[in-house]
Amino acid sequence: MHAAGENPVLVSNAEGTSPFVLVCDHASRRIPARYGDMGLSEAERVSHIAWDPGALAVCQSLSTLLDAPLVESTVSRLVIDANRDLDAPDLIWTLSEATHIPANEGLSAQERQFRIETYHRPYHDAVETVLNQRDAAGRETTLVCMHSFTPVFLGQHRPWPIGLIHGKDLTFTRALQGALAADDPSLNIGWNEPYAALNGVTLTLEKHGDGRGIAATMIEIRNDEIGTAAGVTLWAERLARSLERARQEIKGL
Repeated sequence: MHAAGENPVLVSNAEGTSPFVLVCDHASRRIPARYGDMGLSEAERVSHIAWDPGALAVCQSLSTLLDAPLVESTVSRLVIDANRDLDAPDLIWTLSEATHIPANEGLSAQERQFRIETYHRPYHDAVETVLNQRDAAGRETTLVCMHSFTPVFLGQHRPWPIGLIHGKDLTFTRALQGALAADDPSLNIGWNEPYAALNGVTLTLEKHGDGRGIAATMIEIRNDEIGTAAGVTLWAERLARSLERARQEIKGL
């Protein structure tokens, strides 16, 4: 089904020893060749509407620091959004902020289903496989969903360098908030910012975290914080410390 080099999902370090599993829904701005430029300019195709800039780089660094498995989508959210339910109106965007996406307008039911089966489902199947294997081996698992967000959205400035979003169980996310604050008391940490679960942007967190009854959190980093190698390193190291500190607090270590 997939052309060479076009696998919709990549799993790295699947046997990592860390209790954390990293997932990156919007890791890539890659548009499969069949869709051309989707009617968008190059500037639009490399912007935040196509992916979460910096999120994958932070995940890759964290994966190394923690020896954690990493599951990443390799397809732009312009094609289909891996972090949306199949019945969500924005599963396949026709308008992102102020940008119309011509290739997604008037989509046939057949094309919609093709994208689901070719790009969306394999990604979630891969996440499920990693988690199933860990469960079968009796391994402790905390799911960490990594995203980035823009400093300004629809004219509104977003003051938080990082935001934390929780699912049904907020225990780990609350512990992570405390750990980040202890690491840097001056840090302005958004709580359910810039989005919350009620905004319909937490499919991966809900499906693979809440749905399995495992500890899980969603992290949003403002993308101007991680636009350089130094920024990526700073945040990866800060998160590595804070994730482990949160885990130890919950376990009473």
